[in-house]
Amino acid sequence: MKFKTFSNGKILFTSEYFVLKGSLSLAIPTKYGQSFSFSENDSGVINWKSFSSDGKLWFQCKLKKDNLKCITTSNHDLSNTLTTILKSARQLNQSFFSDILGGNVITKLDFPISWGLGSSSTLINNISKWAKVDPFELLWSVFEGSGFDIACAESKSPILYNLNNKNVVIKKIDFFPVFHKNLFFVHLNKKQNTNDSINFFFKKNFPKSIIDKLTKLTYDFIKCEKLEEFQKCIIKHENIISNALHLKPIKEDLFRDYNGEIKSLGAWGGDFILAAGSNSTIEYFNNKGYRTILKYKEMFDS
Repeated sequence: MKFKTFSNGKILFTSEYFVLKGSLSLAIPTKYGQSFSFSENDSGVINWKSFSSDGKLWFQCKLKKDNLKCITTSNHDLSNTLTTILKSARQLNQSFFSDILGGNVITKLDFPISWGLGSSSTLINNISKWAKVDPFELLWSVFEGSGFDIACAESKSPILYNLNNKNVVIKKIDFFPVFHKNLFFVHLNKKQNTNDSINFFFKKNFPKSIIDKLTKLTYDFIKCEKLEEFQKCIIKHENIISNALHLKPIKEDLFRDYNGEIKSLGAWGGDFILAAGSNSTIEYFNNKGYRTILKYKEMFDS
């Protein structure tokens, strides 16, 4: 038996983690993602190897096929998480693993893990397809989360995503701004811990008015036909999140002299930001010491 699949990474364009509270969000699958392959043998062992985008082996472990007990591993925390995911998949589909004797799993990211584009969500989605289980059920059996990243993993186009009491509504849309050449994704050279951010949001209560404002802004972003309109939406969005979280917007905090607008993406303070400005944007951020800057078409398919 051989099995191969691929899942897309993700960018949460609007609403940030307020998607957990029911806000409508615009989410876009990235060109980058994670591949997964399985080839069967009769070893009685699952030999797991994970490779980074530069081709280096960054994680490996061997699991007993029958009970998924770890035999050897390069990282105990990661192997514990992996076995939890696999055991959950087997609970959702009890025939999973029953008809194989052993085999080799190879996963490969085609983006640096520090980018925060979904190394965990792409893995869960890939495993769900291998195990023939619902990816959202698998996600929520192991982690908290909105599931927007799972929706992106399978989508070929931008989506509107809404979550309400684990009821998921996904609508595929066309979203490729005519001013896309003025949009840049800048990595802040540090990664946010997604689980910490999610736990923070779950513990907080926010007025429904914030959810409603972010939902309306999501529609406003989609309707923008000019860069100036888009920049105004960014300002409104940043102010809403800033006031709700009592945090400074990223532009005010780090990039006051940028001649354009900047929007945080996902968890504030790490991973990528979106810069909307002129062609001098790349030079500006390079001069600030930021080297990972992707144009819109480098991040997404048109």
